[in-house]
Amino acid sequence: MTDDRPIDLTGTGFLELLGDDPRPVDLTAPFAIGRPGTRAVTIEGRVALAPMAGVSVQAFRRQGRRFGASVVFTEMVSISGLHYANERTRDYLRIATDEHPIAVQLFGTDPVLMHDAAQQVAEAGADMIDINMGCPVKKVSKTGAGCKLLDDPDAAVAVAKACVDATDLPVTIKIRRGMRNGSRDCLELGPRLVEEAGVSALTLHPRSAAQMYTGFADHRLTAELVELVDVPVFASGDVTDRVRAEAVMALTGCAAVMIGRAAQGNPWAVRDLTTGLAVEPEPEERVAELVRFVREVVREMGDHRATGFLRKFYGWYLRGEAFGKSARRELMAFETPGEVEAHLLDRWPGALPRLADLEATVRYPDDTDRVIELPVSAYGGG
Repeated sequence: MTDDRPIDLTGTGFLELLGDDPRPVDLTAPFAIGRPGTRAVTIEGRVALAPMAGVSVQAFRRQGRRFGASVVFTEMVSISGLHYANERTRDYLRIATDEHPIAVQLFGTDPVLMHDAAQQVAEAGADMIDINMGCPVKKVSKTGAGCKLLDDPDAAVAVAKACVDATDLPVTIKIRRGMRNGSRDCLELGPRLVEEAGVSALTLHPRSAAQMYTGFADHRLTAELVELVDVPVFASGDVTDRVRAEAVMALTGCAAVMIGRAAQGNPWAVRDLTTGLAVEPEPEERVAELVRFVREVVREMGDHRATGFLRKFYGWYLRGEAFGKSARRELMAFETPGEVEAHLLDRWPGALPRLADLEATVRYPDDTDRVIELPVSAYGGG
């Protein structure tokens, strides 16, 4: 792309950059991730569900796949936690057959521990391994992991190479533009990760770590990175609908898009990206999906852990004038997911037939425990 103006998806200015004859885009076209010597993975579409800490549990990933996500990523998994056999950390490796293709995301700074963690991920049945080199949250960055690796490219390459050398799974890496506003460090580190470490794909969220999630992601950097590497690049950041997904692919030449915050409590955003059906769900449909999600999280985690985990989802699902702030506040007061479910179905009885239809037609394989041998799970699933 020769135009050096920012590609900002948060407004409408990106439409002017498309011109009269934009590059054709097919969000349903398959593509492959994998380099010589790796077990290449075919992705049957161009929409990925992002790895999000405290969000991307199995119930969330399965729902994303059901709504059309072509590939899903787990939330961050600590390589130190895996090394010391932390039970809750190992539970992140519970993978079911209906989640494939799936990438498990790791974070850490020790190449030896990364090598060991990668082997555990391969044994768990993952299709790919992703390394987080972009998380700006202090409890991650203060350890030298996440976005801090952008300031130490030699360490970043060493960690990535250890992961690549550990298994024959493709390794992908998610990065930000750099630590500071205006940084272009991603354009130096990205090619090194490909050429020196041998990673098979990159995801770029072109915000700085200092920005966190404010401002906009400048996908002009995504376009430049695409030109510099010979592996697929995922565009992450501000991809909230079909128009923006198609535009960023046309403007940057990226292989796929990654949807994150827009999909929190809103699987219909994933459906919009994959099918172009931008239909606002009725309140009863939102309630039915929420109740189904609550049940799946309880099955995965047990009542106690699910209670706190689910609270943030209530506001995400029950958005819009049909619910109002009072309805969302009411749910926060309940002590168990069962009370939440009973209240929702009493308040919106029209959701009952929709929920019954979901329960009858959406059958998740109950095979998680056969994928990797684990001790009795902290999730309560055994």
